[in-house]
Amino acid sequence: MHRSLLWLSCLLLLAGCQNLPIEQDYDTQRDFSRYQSWQWAEPAVQFRPDSPLLRSDLTAQRIRQATAEQLLQRGLRESPTADLKVQASLVVEQRQQHISSGYASSYWGYPWGYWGAPVETRTLDYQVATLQLDLFDARDGKLVWRGSLSKTLRDGSTPSQREAEIRQVMTRLLSHYPPQ
Repeated sequence: MHRSLLWLSCLLLLAGCQNLPIEQDYDTQRDFSRYQSWQWAEPAVQFRPDSPLLRSDLTAQRIRQATAEQLLQRGLRESPTADLKVQASLVVEQRQQHISSGYASSYWGYPWGYWGAPVETRTLDYQVATLQLDLFDARDGKLVWRGSLSKTLRDGSTPSQREAEIRQVMTRLLSHYPPQ
């Protein structure tokens, strides 16, 4: 029993630390070198599901600040007459993982037959947050670049930890802009 609890703890630790890969899509026909400025689209930050438990002006402010810093580092300045319109979305999904420990049976051979033990299965409920950033051409309104990154949410983080997480995610996300 202690061995299965140790195994379960290791799986939970790995699941909590696991980052999903960065997803990126862009219009291959666009010349990204001509985009020099940006401004926020309305709404600047969307929350899905649109729940009072998820929606937070503080989270939106952190996302906006981290995005602005990263776009500036990539040579894009904020301007009211921008080339790009920027919109961020924070999507939170409930997920489940089923973890089994033990073994069903093993065959020892004739004439002794099967020997087995019960399988213990536990269900782990957790949340995955996906931060998605969309860049639209300001002239024609078409999506030209999209990036998204998902992370498993942890309970009990402090405001400074949440700010650091958002900055880290946005840094990783925009490390793929402009597309090569």
